[in-house]
Amino acid sequence: MKKILYTISIITTALLVSCSQEFTDTDNLYEKSFENYYSRPQDIDEALGGIYSALYMPDIYSDEAVTANLLSDFVLGGGGPDDRGAKNVDGFQDPEEDTYKDLWVITYNGIYRCNAVIENLEGADFSEYFLTDVEAKQYVDQAMAEAYFMRGFFYFRAAKFFGGMPIIPSTQADRNVPRSSYSDTYAQIASDFKTAIELFPSKPFSSIPTERYGHANKWVAQAYMARAYLYYTGYMTNMEGQATSELPLPEGGAISKGQVVAYLEDCINNSGYGLVDDFRNLWPYSYVNKSAGKVVLPWAEAEGLEWAGQDGLSPTFGTGNNEFMFVQRYSTTDWDPGQQYNNRMRLFFGIRDNSMIPFGQGWGWGTVSPVLWNQWDDADPRKEGSILELGNPEQGTASWQSGFGDHETGLMNKKYTTIQHEDPDGVDGVKGMFYFLYDMTHGDPMQLWSAQDFVFMRYADVLLMHSEITETADGLNEVRSRAGLGNIGYSLAALKEERKYEFAFEALRWFDLVRWGDVDDAFGGQIDVQNSGIDATYSVQYRPETKGLVPIPESEIRLSGGVYEQNPGW
Repeated sequence: MKKILYTISIITTALLVSCSQEFTDTDNLYEKSFENYYSRPQDIDEALGGIYSALYMPDIYSDEAVTANLLSDFVLGGGGPDDRGAKNVDGFQDPEEDTYKDLWVITYNGIYRCNAVIENLEGADFSEYFLTDVEAKQYVDQAMAEAYFMRGFFYFRAAKFFGGMPIIPSTQADRNVPRSSYSDTYAQIASDFKTAIELFPSKPFSSIPTERYGHANKWVAQAYMARAYLYYTGYMTNMEGQATSELPLPEGGAISKGQVVAYLEDCINNSGYGLVDDFRNLWPYSYVNKSAGKVVLPWAEAEGLEWAGQDGLSPTFGTGNNEFMFVQRYSTTDWDPGQQYNNRMRLFFGIRDNSMIPFGQGWGWGTVSPVLWNQWDDADPRKEGSILELGNPEQGTASWQSGFGDHETGLMNKKYTTIQHEDPDGVDGVKGMFYFLYDMTHGDPMQLWSAQDFVFMRYADVLLMHSEITETADGLNEVRSRAGLGNIGYSLAALKEERKYEFAFEALRWFDLVRWGDVDDAFGGQIDVQNSGIDATYSVQYRPETKGLVPIPESEIRLSGGVYEQNPGW
């Protein structure tokens, strides 16, 4: 059975610990505190688990995968008449005061945990737990690198949505400080990523043990430095009108374009990551026929698809995946500890009130814009690999019935959606594919069986970022070649098109539109839809006064005593 490889835990001031030590130990293992907690590798491993647990958001609107997709031009709000929240996010409205509160609060939970690990590992001597001093230092460096990377990650994730963030550099620092400027926030992000890159070992992906899958490494940090560089320089140039080609550092100086290129080329040449043979083998629908023990998705059978899996090079299921670099690990779960440990994008963006084989039902958010479908060349296999055409027998959706949701277009995303089939053993009836793969036996299966990992970074993005920064076509054409498309010369327009089709529904499109300054022109057209069976038109107007940012939670502004200022347009 699959397990989340970083422990989902919350570090509190007192922790139960193992009593596996000899009874003659003088340390009190039963009364752990912040003063003595970080004294053993076991403590650090648990603390890192607490850091990674801050990836998970209890409230759905603070889930990056859901909200970033709803904000983009690729999907419509959808859902049912009562799903006003999804429509508000999609429509750049926020009548509620705390829509994104969890994203703000849990960001700082994660940052505090990172600070605690960093502070307690500085100068730490763990040599008594290892055979050599070298091994002890390698362990400390790895843990420190992960803490620095994740602190940068948390600031970056929040800054993409909120803009400038309060910088809390230590566990003892004043928490009621004003929001830093946009540039100072990204300087902190760059510094954390840079420190992580310098601390991480240069181990190729193939030599990283399977049990470490899901943890950050040097190559992930390098890729995120490039992503932060592109986002910062693009936002400052195109949204703020302050052209720049450098990512600042808090101690002075900056990360230059050349440094970012060097990071990416190190990753390309030495990381061991690559592209899987077929783009469509990245997604679980390519495994459903094998899981079902018979053909339930004729298109996948005809195309010879074979899932790469989602557990690295040696997955429990699949052929091996060397493309996924950093993911949010999910598992089958129960209502306690919480639904957030299940991939809710698959549930919320599933087909509304239609339970078919192999595509099951969900809440119907994020219906796909027909504009994207019509613009996409039929010769590109990523089109049918990314978008599910409802009512198509080859796609297993012949029995689809419209009229159950809003903003229906007859199109849904295929990368993250509920997949199901009959029990091959004839016992449990129709259940989700992950229910069978991971022996799920508890909870409400329809809402809790979505154990598909969400991909934050994959190697295709490394190649396309390299092309964008160097203005060369090599990486772009490598991605196109995997899709069976011919080589082209580099242009920014071609690069934009390639990212559009390669990363549809992967929560990157909205941020690309913002950093390119294209967001003003991406919305406003009218789309024919059905709202609960009634013909209608859909149109969203982006509000440029928001500068691509969402509102700071009002309760956090009140708690700060007015120290925080609300974002423009909100």
